[in-house]
Amino acid sequence: MTETTETTRTTGTTRTTETIGAAAAPAPGPPEGADLLARKAVVRVTGADAGADPAEFYRWLHREHGPVVPVLLDGDVPAWFVIGYRELHRVTADDGRFARDCRRWNAWHLVPDDWPLMPYVGWTPSVMFAEGDAHRRRAGAIGDALGAVDPPVLAGLCARECDALVTEFAGDGRTDLVEQYSHRVPLRIIARLFGLTGDEIPALVRDVAESLDTGDRAARAHERIHARMRALVESRGRRPAQDVPSVLLGHAAGLTPEEITIDLLVVLAAAQQPTGNWIANALRLILEDDRLNASVQGGRLSVDEALRRVLWDDTPTQNFIGRWAVRGCDLGGQRVGAGDLMVLGLAAANLDPQARPAGGRRDAATRAYTSFGHGEHGCPYPAPRLALMMARTAIEVLLDRLPDVALAAPADELEWRPSFWMRGLHDLPVVFDPTGGAGPPVRGRA
Repeated sequence: MTETTETTRTTGTTRTTETIGAAAAPAPGPPEGADLLARKAVVRVTGADAGADPAEFYRWLHREHGPVVPVLLDGDVPAWFVIGYRELHRVTADDGRFARDCRRWNAWHLVPDDWPLMPYVGWTPSVMFAEGDAHRRRAGAIGDALGAVDPPVLAGLCARECDALVTEFAGDGRTDLVEQYSHRVPLRIIARLFGLTGDEIPALVRDVAESLDTGDRAARAHERIHARMRALVESRGRRPAQDVPSVLLGHAAGLTPEEITIDLLVVLAAAQQPTGNWIANALRLILEDDRLNASVQGGRLSVDEALRRVLWDDTPTQNFIGRWAVRGCDLGGQRVGAGDLMVLGLAAANLDPQARPAGGRRDAATRAYTSFGHGEHGCPYPAPRLALMMARTAIEVLLDRLPDVALAAPADELEWRPSFWMRGLHDLPVVFDPTGGAGPPVRGRA
């Protein structure tokens, strides 16, 4: 049975109240628990803390404070930062003790309406905050819809979209691979999988870019994206096609148009920025190291191996909000209270000295990284496979079309965005010999 629940929703920096059909909200934890956690905090964590070398910051946290660290987020809002590899797996695997519905948070009284992290915690009736059978129903449908895309068809789509993007700047002799390529690749491919036409994609690209800012402009961009997804779902309800929204509408889970609309937004957001940063971070790794570049170009090192190295050392999603403790428990030598917020330290867990000794490098073939999460709320299969295909193809097409591409600035002058949550470059300027026309068929390096 579905109950009607009054809840809060965030658009840009404004928190509004609406009544929608949803599962009953869990009771929040005691607010005094959040105040106690705030007094325990040993460090503030912000984008400035991560800086140019977040790995060193995470190693320091491991060394000085152990696997579960009481921290203060922006605005001195308290949380537990879970950086131990085993502890992170315990939190993400135990949905009965650490759940996704943020309405059980015990610190809402400490959160201002304009809190910069509100987009990460503001409850929405999406698959992101669903739990139990409700989550399995929706995540399963998303996985089935993505899995319905035939792999050869997907490979061809990825190659065509990447080739078209390279053609746009191939004659210029220089470009910024972040703005002009890496972040556009996943967005264009996902838009095609959603059934959007070529004429509709440029406006979506602009709106997604604007939605990543803050303030009213970002809120209006988000509203336009939402309206576009809603219109798409309504259109497919009248006339199904061979695309993801149509598969979701016809799925045995019986999803409503409203559920599909908001979950398409989740898929779009989950694919675009993390995959775009994954592509750019891997290209930086390849282009800054002549030997690595030669190994990839010569086929001695596969693109997949370079991409996996990035997931270990510069994973695009560094930290994630998160989970909320359903009840009090012990974790990593700390006493966690009911309703406490758990921030998942994905990058820090990769550096856990218990799992990866200091100075040690993981075999590039090892896939035990935490980048795609873990447990029921990890990226649903086949989303990681889709992200890998997009990233692999983006790099292969670029290197095939522009084999002499090189950094236009020293590697140590490249600037990282000051984010505690994502690991991505401001820009990735490159130069190459101008060329024109369509590129050759993509060589398989993976």
